[in-house]
Amino acid sequence: MKLIIDGNKYVLISTYAERAIPKAAGFRWSPADRHWWTADLDTALAVADHAEISPDADAALDEAVESQRESLTASSAQAADIDVPAPDGLAYLPFQRAGIAYAMDRKAVLIADEMGLGKTIEAIGIINADPSIRSVLVICPASLKTNWLRELERWLTRPMTVAVANGETPDADVVITNYEQLHKLPVAPADLLVVDEAHYLKNPKAQRTKLVGKFAKLADLKVLMTGSPILNRPIELHPLLDMLDPDAWPFWQYATTYCNAFKSRWGWDFTGASNLGDLQRKLRATLMVRRLKADVLAELPTKRRQIVPLSAKAYSAVLLAEAEAQSRIDADIDALELARDLAEAVGDKAAYDDAVKSLHARHSIAFDEMSIVRHESAIAKAPAVADHVEGLLESVDKVIVMAHHHDVVDLLVARLEAYGVVSLTGRDNQTKRQEAVDRFQSDPDTRVFVGSIQAAGVGLTLTAASLVVFAELDWVPGNMSQAEDRVHRIGQTDSVLVQHVVIDGSIDATMAHTLVGKQAVIDAALDDDIPDATPSQATPPPVTTERKPPPTLDASETEAVHDAIRILAGMDEDFARIRNGVGFNGLDTSFGHSLAEMTSLTPRQASAGKRMIAKYHRQLPADILDTLGLTLHG
Repeated sequence: MKLIIDGNKYVLISTYAERAIPKAAGFRWSPADRHWWTADLDTALAVADHAEISPDADAALDEAVESQRESLTASSAQAADIDVPAPDGLAYLPFQRAGIAYAMDRKAVLIADEMGLGKTIEAIGIINADPSIRSVLVICPASLKTNWLRELERWLTRPMTVAVANGETPDADVVITNYEQLHKLPVAPADLLVVDEAHYLKNPKAQRTKLVGKFAKLADLKVLMTGSPILNRPIELHPLLDMLDPDAWPFWQYATTYCNAFKSRWGWDFTGASNLGDLQRKLRATLMVRRLKADVLAELPTKRRQIVPLSAKAYSAVLLAEAEAQSRIDADIDALELARDLAEAVGDKAAYDDAVKSLHARHSIAFDEMSIVRHESAIAKAPAVADHVEGLLESVDKVIVMAHHHDVVDLLVARLEAYGVVSLTGRDNQTKRQEAVDRFQSDPDTRVFVGSIQAAGVGLTLTAASLVVFAELDWVPGNMSQAEDRVHRIGQTDSVLVQHVVIDGSIDATMAHTLVGKQAVIDAALDDDIPDATPSQATPPPVTTERKPPPTLDASETEAVHDAIRILAGMDEDFARIRNGVGFNGLDTSFGHSLAEMTSLTPRQASAGKRMIAKYHRQLPADILDTLGLTLHG
């Protein structure tokens, strides 16, 4: 087995008997060339101890390792000795020059600086520093097109024309468009493609992700920008990596190594997280530059978060509605999960598929139902949120209030009108949005900004305030962080306080605690201390092809479960003669009889059967309940 270098790829020549080694390391097979190859240094290093290495490949490996070490340092650098042209009266901050220097050494880069550090200025700095860039396409959310136009007019030093595409194809050197209008532009090459708020592309099946991918394939240079590259879980990052460098980030290797991917009996699950320290090291060593406010702006205080609970007693009706909805949903989902498990236990594939479909449908309906009760809760507490803001305005000059629903925003605006209030939601056009921001930032008599979390959560600068109050919460922690960072960004000189006003004991009160916990996985992949700079092959988790085994029941417990099922199915004639009202209900009937008719139960069948009979405990004799550890109650 021999490792050689071919251009920018590592090629492994091996015999058929040796095929397991490159395959396990993550090499890809080329049927046309009949050899294994990879563009990833970590993968090549994984076979270094097993293969003869050509002199050229050995030199390439040494050079790549040293380059990665330098990249790791540059990825978090706070300054760089590089001359980047800037307009008179303007200057890049030291860490912004370092970000530009990092990008200048690459054909593809992910600028993942924490929000508020000026990623837009860094992208424009790349244009200023590289005269070979003659055509630029900027893709951003609709709400940021005006901001991009303003920043380009302010920072661009080269004689390039700039235009915003609003359904047409402008004749300009730099074209700015939004995701929704992109399909109206011809897919054509560009010297530089800039994609702002690139986390919008986390879903590889979405049409906008596919369309941006077409433009990315034709671009000479690619810059993706987002302060939240991972909103919830590592799998969301892969579509961005696939646009930047698909050869170095093959999907299955990424999924099994960093997403704890496993194959259950009915399909693959990519929602996990694994090897996060190695993921961050490899990102920084190859294409990601990311600096945190705490690292590069020591004078900028960190954010503080508080939960402001409202008395549960004053909202008893709201809490009762939430509890009833949750109880109803839990009961329905429990019944459907039981039907699914029982179908699996008896090997009824058709019934299993039906149960899974019903379960998915119920989860979807449950989300809608809980969204409705959360909406009702937000409306109910809106007056109290307004009262809270009024109290805050006695000691601070300005406050930002974030909500989710339009009618909640409207209620807050109406209640706070006397304090000088502006609002920004998805209903507003670009002109009105910019006017609201400008007025809040510059007018001392405009003391309250009320915005929707989605529409006002990206791209805006609202540093006139240092206090953010959330009247509602978003399901996604990344969206909350985005909204917070409208305040915690360059230009902010005060400590930023973030408050969540929730009804004590409500769903939102629980979310206010759990959403922060989700950020731990994101931080581990992006922001924790970087592990050893030496590249190493991350260890993929073992692939499992089955569900986790059910809890093991001993022989007496299994027999007791079977006896209980036979009693409920009416097959125990002696017991049936002396007891009335015994039997299964609804969905349990067919599965219960199937289990009752079996001569013995497997561990999975016994486990599913125990779960099913628990709700029929009042129909069963005490000795069976004792054996199974079930308690007679109610």
